[in-house]
Amino acid sequence: MKRYIIALDQGTTSSRAIIFDKEQNLVGLAQRELPQIYAKEGWVEHDPMEIYATQYGVMIEALTRNNLSIDEIAAIGITNQRETTIVWEKKTGKPVYNAIVWQCRRTAEICEQLKEAGHEAYIKEATGLLIDAYFSATKVKWILDNVEGARKRAKRGELLFGTVDTWLAWKLSQGKIHATDYSNASRTMMFNIHTLEWDKKILDILDIPECMLPKVYPSSHIFGNADILNNVIPIAAMAGDQQASLFGQGCFEKGQAKNTYGTGCFLMMNTGNSPCVSKNALLTSIAAGTDEKNVQYVLEGSVFSGGSVVQWMKDELHFFESSADSEYHACKVEDTGGVYVVPAFTGMGAPYWDMYARGCIMGITRGTKSEHIIRAALESIAFQTRDLVECMQRDTGIRLAELNVDGGASGNNFLMKFQSDVLQIPIRRPEMKEITSLGIAQLAGLAIGMFKNVKEIRSVPRKITVLEPSMDSETLERLLHGWEKAVSRSRNWIEH
Repeated sequence: MKRYIIALDQGTTSSRAIIFDKEQNLVGLAQRELPQIYAKEGWVEHDPMEIYATQYGVMIEALTRNNLSIDEIAAIGITNQRETTIVWEKKTGKPVYNAIVWQCRRTAEICEQLKEAGHEAYIKEATGLLIDAYFSATKVKWILDNVEGARKRAKRGELLFGTVDTWLAWKLSQGKIHATDYSNASRTMMFNIHTLEWDKKILDILDIPECMLPKVYPSSHIFGNADILNNVIPIAAMAGDQQASLFGQGCFEKGQAKNTYGTGCFLMMNTGNSPCVSKNALLTSIAAGTDEKNVQYVLEGSVFSGGSVVQWMKDELHFFESSADSEYHACKVEDTGGVYVVPAFTGMGAPYWDMYARGCIMGITRGTKSEHIIRAALESIAFQTRDLVECMQRDTGIRLAELNVDGGASGNNFLMKFQSDVLQIPIRRPEMKEITSLGIAQLAGLAIGMFKNVKEIRSVPRKITVLEPSMDSETLERLLHGWEKAVSRSRNWIEH
């Protein structure tokens, strides 16, 4: 009996495998950390072979630890850190360079050149994205420019490009699948979100051969078969992690939104069947979906440093031993004592889009304790999210009635209560913590017929915690004014 779906959730800091049954219950989980490579300041890389090895390893571990056989797996769904770029040899499967991670800022100069050459308006119109080092396109160009012989080999059809979903599908199928889905393609800055094709004009501008690029399908689609321990299992869904999370949260209708508190924070709203063009520096992408002809679009704002600010306090400042302890320390003081943390470690995303901003701690006095800084760092996550919500509401004309939340830091009750206070709306947190993985499992289940439709998926009851706002408007105004001042001090720090 093929009763289970494996969700492979390949993230920025870990590779995870989560097994779900037909009733959408979590029945198994395994996780391993993924080492980060910081070759130079502002550069972030991963070893592609380590991405695959850790992901394959946790898949087998999740099965073994829960006494499940590979024969019982009906399908695999892949959800992934988006924009991260891998180029490899078609013949051998050997990467020509490390994976360049979405956080990496090395291509900032290429982005400036594209803007100076007047390409910004066309790229925004075609892809829904702003020109930024965040996206895959300039990362591919950098590899082709900097790895000896790479562009010539790419033009001869010897090299392939993929985001992490494509890389994993290619490896799991032993080179038979070279594909991605609309949600991941729409984050590359090379995909036309209106025609649903790779954009030839942009490829010409960047001198990227189209033969490198994967085929693109809806997220819920049988892409081909993985070969796992001599068993053939369909890869039945692929979606970028944020779009998978939106689906898992049940945001199937226009105007519904969620925020994921992971390494970064990702606020996303379903805008229905037509793209919403942002006037506030947000991004337009494609939602995870089941239909080739009836795609849904999303509006998204990204905070580059969300949960990573907690990791920084743990790993670099040694303020606490476990990230979960941040809540305890933040609650030991009544407020931040006037301290603000702006965690612009790799620049700032929407609505600032400042590649040259850097982190700062403002308002320190002789009485400042580590607890004040910890509290201020957690508050910074909520402030950055509010910045995005304000932009999104202006762009869409839709006022959020509530916000669905997920991701590691959403388990921090202090942060979620503060988030509710600064947004002045209820926060809805599902008890099911693995929402991204659930979303990709649901998409895979739809592709193989395990679930009939979205209505059946939604009929499963979910436990939700709701946090309500209680902060008075005067306190809120004062806090927001301080945040705006602190952000202004961090901007344009790196001279260029």
